[in-house]
Amino acid sequence: MFDSLGELKRTGYCGDLRVADAGRNVILMGWVHRRRDLGNLIFLDLRDRAGLCQVVCNRDKYPEAHAKADEVRPEYVVAVEGRVNRREKPNPEIATGDVEVLATRLYILNNAKTPPFQIEDDTTASEETRLRYRYLDLRRRKPHKNIALRHRIVFEIRKALDELGFYEIETPMLTRSTPEGARDYLVPSRVHNGQFYALPQSPQIFKQILMISGMDRYFQIVRCFRDEDLRADRQPEFTQLDLEMAFPRQQDIFEVIERVMERVMGVIGANVRRPFRHMLYKDALRRYGSDKPDLRFGMELQDVTKFFESARATFGVEGNVYALVAQGAAAWSRKQLDDLGELAKGLGAKAIYTIKVTPEGVSSSLEKTLGKDALTQLAKGVGAKRNDLIVAIAAKEQIAHGDAAAMVAGQVRLRLAEQLGLVNKDRWEFAWITGFPLFEWSETDKRWVSAQHPFTGIIEEDLDKLEDEAKRGEIRSKGYDLVLNGVELGSGSIRIHRQDIQARLFKALGLSDETARRRFGFFLDALTYGTPPHGGIALGIDRIAALLAGEKSLREVIAFPKTTAAQDLMAESPSEVEEEQLDQLGIALKPKEKPTASGA
Repeated sequence: MFDSLGELKRTGYCGDLRVADAGRNVILMGWVHRRRDLGNLIFLDLRDRAGLCQVVCNRDKYPEAHAKADEVRPEYVVAVEGRVNRREKPNPEIATGDVEVLATRLYILNNAKTPPFQIEDDTTASEETRLRYRYLDLRRRKPHKNIALRHRIVFEIRKALDELGFYEIETPMLTRSTPEGARDYLVPSRVHNGQFYALPQSPQIFKQILMISGMDRYFQIVRCFRDEDLRADRQPEFTQLDLEMAFPRQQDIFEVIERVMERVMGVIGANVRRPFRHMLYKDALRRYGSDKPDLRFGMELQDVTKFFESARATFGVEGNVYALVAQGAAAWSRKQLDDLGELAKGLGAKAIYTIKVTPEGVSSSLEKTLGKDALTQLAKGVGAKRNDLIVAIAAKEQIAHGDAAAMVAGQVRLRLAEQLGLVNKDRWEFAWITGFPLFEWSETDKRWVSAQHPFTGIIEEDLDKLEDEAKRGEIRSKGYDLVLNGVELGSGSIRIHRQDIQARLFKALGLSDETARRRFGFFLDALTYGTPPHGGIALGIDRIAALLAGEKSLREVIAFPKTTAAQDLMAESPSEVEEEQLDQLGIALKPKEKPTASGA
């Protein structure tokens, strides 16, 4: 039944055929996407990574090819020898719709079971089923296009950085555990019984050592691993562009990344303006309620606290009150307003108030409490026009390094923009966010903890505050984030390059010399041998690819992703291992404790 490939050589891809190929003899190979039997004629839609083309098997002209076509079914693997002809009835739905291939010979290279779902873009299969049969899911055009886009993005990054004088250098996958931030994935050592490697959460220390080594400009498209709870924008293993430079100003790093991202955006034909916008962290929170603001539309937050001062006791709120002006939304229904209120309260708002600006003036349930004149002044103060809706939001309490009401208002801003159609899907707005705090207060530990990784540089004017616990919340870092359309693409910083400052920071974080030496000893030693000023950044390749592909989930741009439970359904991992393997590693599994009954 099956034919051998033998010396048969493919002449090109199915999806690349065009009118200019009419008259050519071709050899195509791929999967049978669809089969239509009309008696003397059997039509096969043949699919490969470039797309589809129609193959005609004519019993009167080439009976052997027709007989073979009678045997095939969807997803059979076949090869076709034939001639490219113009189609009498073109199909505008596919790129090859003006031509077809008249098969002179057909080879059946392999058969296939009936797939658990149709290999179509608009499949109704659940994500769980698609991930379990990922090798079939990837045959669909949409995920195939996403993977191809990802390749072009990475290829363009490599070309751009090579032109800018960067070396691509690999750093170790098996390294030591440095318990900072997320949990490590540990790898037991058979040779060194009882000891463990850790998979890297980031090449951070190694890329800084490369700067100490004089490599000057390093980059890597690197796999990283974090054992943390997952969301649509998180995976336990992920890919990032990792980059480091010696002797840089902050602006030098920005210029490199802007050139790289300009090239990346060119992959989808998008033009971006350089230099990118700059914004301080505190200003981003105040104006947009987020440290990753979506700048494709306006609708900035406005502080209207002063209008609520007289009624603060009545409302029972603390902190500031922020307002948004939703243009043209005064006619919104009660249900729409109620849904908006539920969203805000679900995000932590104490209260949400709406004020409609109509031709007759302002109207709101607040009128009895604040008075008509105050509402009119509020509407004037926020620049609301006729037919606009003002949405004011108050939160229960303040939070460290931010304003709870502003953060809730920031989320409401995004929902309003979506409902009002303000988000231009074809617009790309980058921004650098700078001036992040170095420390944040941990309510759990009742102490100041690092808001960045512990090698982040400190603004020189704030160095004297390191030893003053009362002022640690005021210390600014030399960190920065790159944001695109409301998504954080990555973070970076100018690093600490002096061992005395690094020691002071560790002390401020409560790390003893012994603990610091145990965790980072080899790096601290390296700092003492002439470390140059240096800095860098890491950008999420998965996030960049998802944004450019228009996908909401990173899983759609990763060939073999994990589920939100950190499982690979196709490979059935993680999995148990043989007892013999555990014995070789000197590992005994501890039984998981069963929850005890109440009162036991």
